[in-house]
Amino acid sequence: MGFRTRQLGFYYVMKKCHMCLGTDLEKFLDLGMHPHSDSFLTAGETEQPEVFYPLSVYLCRGCGLVQIGYVVDGSTLYQKNYIYQTSITKTARDHYFGLAEDVCRRFGLKPGSFVVDIGSNVGVLLMGFRERGMAVLGVDPAPNIARIAVEENGIETIPDFFAAPLAGRIVAERGRASVIAATNIFAHITDLHDSMRAVDALLSQDGVFVIEAPYLVDLLNNLEYDTIYHQHLRYLSIRPMAAFFGRFGFEVFDVVKVGIHGGSIRVFAGRKGQHAIMSSVQEFAALEDAEQVYSIVRLRRFAGKVKEHRRLMRSLLDGLKQQGRRIVGVSAPAKGNTLLNYCGIDISVLDYITEKSKLKQGLYTPGTHIPVVADEKLIEDSPEYALILAWNFADEIMANLEGFRRKGGRFIIPIPEPRIV
Repeated sequence: MGFRTRQLGFYYVMKKCHMCLGTDLEKFLDLGMHPHSDSFLTAGETEQPEVFYPLSVYLCRGCGLVQIGYVVDGSTLYQKNYIYQTSITKTARDHYFGLAEDVCRRFGLKPGSFVVDIGSNVGVLLMGFRERGMAVLGVDPAPNIARIAVEENGIETIPDFFAAPLAGRIVAERGRASVIAATNIFAHITDLHDSMRAVDALLSQDGVFVIEAPYLVDLLNNLEYDTIYHQHLRYLSIRPMAAFFGRFGFEVFDVVKVGIHGGSIRVFAGRKGQHAIMSSVQEFAALEDAEQVYSIVRLRRFAGKVKEHRRLMRSLLDGLKQQGRRIVGVSAPAKGNTLLNYCGIDISVLDYITEKSKLKQGLYTPGTHIPVVADEKLIEDSPEYALILAWNFADEIMANLEGFRRKGGRFIIPIPEPRIV
């Protein structure tokens, strides 16, 4: 962990770029102090001191990587009752099964081919590969989530962080992998250099490393600042990724745009010379240049829009409260806690938040201490307005809760601009 230069309690002040290790970093967005966005609280914990961490975003002027400057220790984020589940929406399940099908078909994987998923959560992606006859293994540092993968979904899962020593043990026991997946986890890994050494050790010579993550271009264009929280250490784009992979003898050979999570990229990488490089790689790099995502001026304009969004969000909600309207929240994702804490939306604004995941029901949101209840209460209680915090799944959520609208309720979608639908 040589690029961790100063340790302060539960988090690390980053003085070097996560990828290129350069020191020319410039801050362009400061969201203030935030709690760990998945640290939902029990009733008793709401009466106790709560830990907040700085949440600021920097541009590396060397390689172009956009990244946060304070890294909360992974054991704090993932090994203390982590409660995010990839299987909670049908949209996500269908997406990951589609990814498995696409990879198997495109690369002609034969039954029994070995697939490893880093940050495998409850094993949804690997269930898709298993259905197609692949041998699968998950690696996830959250013990409670890994247990669900094993006991409920039958997916063998190692409850640990993915690192070079673990990769060596997997190779010794199972051999090399034809595919290593890192969907919505590549941006979370603290030490990318060690993880790439692990990928290098585990992946077969002609194997495929497939990554999926929210795309920086969409984050900027759609004002998706709520995607910024401590689990998301970096906000990915092709130019810095291509340079980073090159340090390890890998190259990006294809990039595909996918719609999940407000706009994501699916990046395919492999060892140099093993796969034909598709035109998409240059096309995405050209798009990033056209969108000026590496311009500090452009990024500062984004920061100004974030501040304006907070003003508009509070204006809408405060106006409804002044009219005597009742407002609740719907869904309690990590990104929702960035929005709630940054905009100062607490129990004085939202009576409660409804949530489909039973792991979150009965708890309270970090920082803002709003109670989380079952989705059914929304229809039973019939408040006038419901703020959808998981706006990236808004269509599915609204369809599932159609009874709320039939009773006259209206939804509020916060991103990219607050609006009532």
